[in-house]
Amino acid sequence: MLELTHILLPGGPRHVAPFSHAVRAGDFLFVTGQMPTLPEDNTRCVEGDVAVQTRQVISNLHSVLAGSGALWERIAMARIYLTRFERDYPAMNAMWEAAFPPGALPARTTVGVTGLALGALVEIDLVVAL
Repeated sequence: MLELTHILLPGGPRHVAPFSHAVRAGDFLFVTGQMPTLPEDNTRCVEGDVAVQTRQVISNLHSVLAGSGALWERIAMARIYLTRFERDYPAMNAMWEAAFPPGALPARTTVGVTGLALGALVEIDLVVAL
């Protein structure tokens, strides 16, 4: 049976709901969707447009990966959720693409949703190869 390790990082982004930051399953790490919250305040999103919020989400994801012993370059799959899909898709894409070396983008699904916790404009979860 595949062993699961639940990772809760004391110094990681503070939770907005009950979950683990990530779960290690075999050679993969499943990272909970991160919100654009500041590390010290999980009750509100960073102020700004989707580009600012995407940058904060990426920062929070880096924090979870570092605390879990995983590498950004090993992201295999990302799921991105946007509340204003048609309006924010180009700006989010620009921030996402800039976070990776050319030609090294992970597989990805982007979904338009009717709402996210705390009124966030964007949320991103990951699957990372270890």
